[in-house]
Amino acid sequence: MSNEAPNQARVIPLRPQSVRPGTARPVSERPATTPPREPADRQTTREPLWRDLVGDVLRRERLAQERTLKDVADAARISMPYLSEVERGRKEASSEVLAAAAHALGLGLGDLLSLAQGELTRHAARSRRAVPGSPYNGMCLAA
Repeated sequence: MSNEAPNQARVIPLRPQSVRPGTARPVSERPATTPPREPADRQTTREPLWRDLVGDVLRRERLAQERTLKDVADAARISMPYLSEVERGRKEASSEVLAAAAHALGLGLGDLLSLAQGELTRHAARSRRAVPGSPYNGMCLAA
């Protein structure tokens, strides 16, 4: 029978770790619960995620039309909680879902992607001003 507690998880390392002399415990580079930290200058210039940009565009268009989340979700034939998650950038929606949401708002998928690309371009322009000497002069996104 095992000496381990019944509800205790056992960790199996994916790669071998060096062992500290005289002990059976591996030497770790950092505690397992601490995520790697980015330098302070990279945190302020982080590019937005595509799902955040698309979600912002969907929400802005829905609010500009003074429509409810339920109304747009019903018209797009997707669930209201899922559309909410997409608008908040919590879900990476498929192209079918994005097309349905865009059409429910009277937009084509190309229109939605074009608006999101404009947001990304504006963010990149602000970031270039904040980070002099950036090697990128512009962005191109084909839909």
